Amino acid sequence: MPPPLSIPAGLPLAFGLVLARVAGVFFFLPLPVRDATPALARAAFAMAAALALFPYWPEVDVRVVTTGLFAVWLAGEAAFGLAAGLLVGFLAEALTLSAQLIGLQAGYGYASVVDPTTQADSDVLQVVARLSGGLLFFAFGLDHQILRALALSLQLHPPGHFMLTRALVTTVVGLGANVFALALRLAFPVLGLLLLCEIALALVGRLSSSLQLGHSSAPLKMLLSLGALAALLKIIPGLYLQYAEQVLSVLRQR
Repeated sequence: MPPPLSIPAGLPLAFGLVLARVAGVFFFLPLPVRDATPALARAAFAMAAALALFPYWPEVDVRVVTTGLFAVWLAGEAAFGLAAGLLVGFLAEALTLSAQLIGLQAGYGYASVVDPTTQADSDVLQVVARLSGGLLFFAFGLDHQILRALALSLQLHPPGHFMLTRALVTTVVGLGANVFALALRLAFPVLGLLLLCEIALALVGRLSSSLQLGHSSAPLKMLLSLGALAALLKIIPGLYLQYAEQVLSVLRQR
């Protein structure tokens, strides 16, 4: 006769702590149609990821854990997960911000489509940048790296031992500032080309008043923007991966 199956009393508490950390990370992950996905499916996906980390679950002694202490642990794990997820979300926001800067100057802001990730009207370039960010996220295998970082975080900072410190807040703010730096590095070549186009059109119009180039400036700037973006396709993945390595290094250290 096989022995009866016994579940330790602290196992559900450990699962709740790990799930709180994992759910915070998955809240900001650049998943396709994230907002359009049913909440039940997203919760099931987070639970599956928490179960996959079962070898790294902590051992919780129910004899010393009180309701208040467990609530404090849950709040700390949720804060850790949200901070880590926010760092990962910066990857997609950098591309979206650069697309917004380019689209505003190139005239693509006049055209809007339904963004499949947010179900809201957005500029064409922003939608393309957000979808491209999601593709790069999975193409570089960053989803696997995030799970490895979570497993490592459970070893370095077991649930119940994490504390929100000033150093962590400073790190999150610093990487958030790098979002603007990366967006400007991607947008400045196109913005500089558009500025030269405006200057050239102004000089031609000044030299010959009979040439009316005002109605041709918008199509010309759109074509130049597309050409410049096509030329930047070679360096965008490299910059994205460089910023992703910074985020992953911080996650591994935390």
